[in-house]
Amino acid sequence: MKTIYLVRHASADGQPVDSPLTEQGRKQALALVDFFKQKEIDIIYSSPFKRALDTIKPLSDSRGIQVNQDSRLGERVLSTVNFEDWRDKLRQSFEDFDLVFEGGESHSAAMERAKSLLEDLLCSKEDHILLVSHGNMTTLLMRSFNESFGYDCLMEMTNPDVFELVVSDEKTLLNRIWDDRI
Repeated sequence: MKTIYLVRHASADGQPVDSPLTEQGRKQALALVDFFKQKEIDIIYSSPFKRALDTIKPLSDSRGIQVNQDSRLGERVLSTVNFEDWRDKLRQSFEDFDLVFEGGESHSAAMERAKSLLEDLLCSKEDHILLVSHGNMTTLLMRSFNESFGYDCLMEMTNPDVFELVVSDEKTLLNRIWDDRI
């Protein structure tokens, strides 16, 4: 049996790779230390984006666990074009997984990244794994186990957000466990 915690990064100041956390986001990152206090963690993987790394740094420091950066956890880029109607475009991408906008990545391609990572994790020796990613990618990771996760679930997520995925031979359980404390 494996337990995988999926953490969406804390509140950030923008979408670029180097966007820092906001003041509120830094408080949220500290709140994750207390939130995970009673939970076992063997290994931590994070998106290489600054906002994801900064979200998990207080927890990794408090536990003395190194953060393993994995590009497969990086956010799915919708497009390099700034769309005013980006939410409509994002919804369209959840309806057509092969849809690609200029400079972007399709959901199908991002799902392949997610599946590749999950396959590696499920074969690993660690039983308690924490992953830090972004809203769209976290949604796709969850969708790998439950196809009902899609656009609406993404829009309901908070920054941060935490989901617990328990995988055994018999079944897979997926639950949101973050309680919006900050």
